[in-house]
Amino acid sequence: MKALNILIMLALLMALTITNLSATPSDDEPLFFHNDGDEGRSQDEPTSVGFTSRFLAQKPRAPMTCDRYPRVCRAAGSAGPDCCKKRCVNVKTDWFNCGMCGKKCRYSEICCKGKCVNPMSNRLHCGGCNNSCNKGSKCLYGMCSYA
Repeated sequence: MKALNILIMLALLMALTITNLSATPSDDEPLFFHNDGDEGRSQDEPTSVGFTSRFLAQKPRAPMTCDRYPRVCRAAGSAGPDCCKKRCVNVKTDWFNCGMCGKKCRYSEICCKGKCVNPMSNRLHCGGCNNSCNKGSKCLYGMCSYA
């Protein structure tokens, strides 16, 4: 068993030595080769060493904001159909734009159907939007008929 461990260690050491020797250039071999086909190329063009893809070299486009393109908000996957301060929002549910742009709900309130309501005590929105309590029951602590 001991001889097998020594043999494995010797094989790994040899493989590591061969890899290191083949990776370093010799004195007569230059680090970068000069291609004969590059004579017509100017110095400004990137070579294969400093190559940048065309995709990365492009200038980034300005983002499509809804103040310039209002239809962006109606696209699939948008945050909402309305545009407020260059952002797509849903004014029926957005806490910072409840009912109209810029109208914020208070800390304890949420936005339901475009109105700021307190879900801890509102009978029509008890505990969350559109969760109404039955007739005769009250909403306390976000639960219908608590106690």
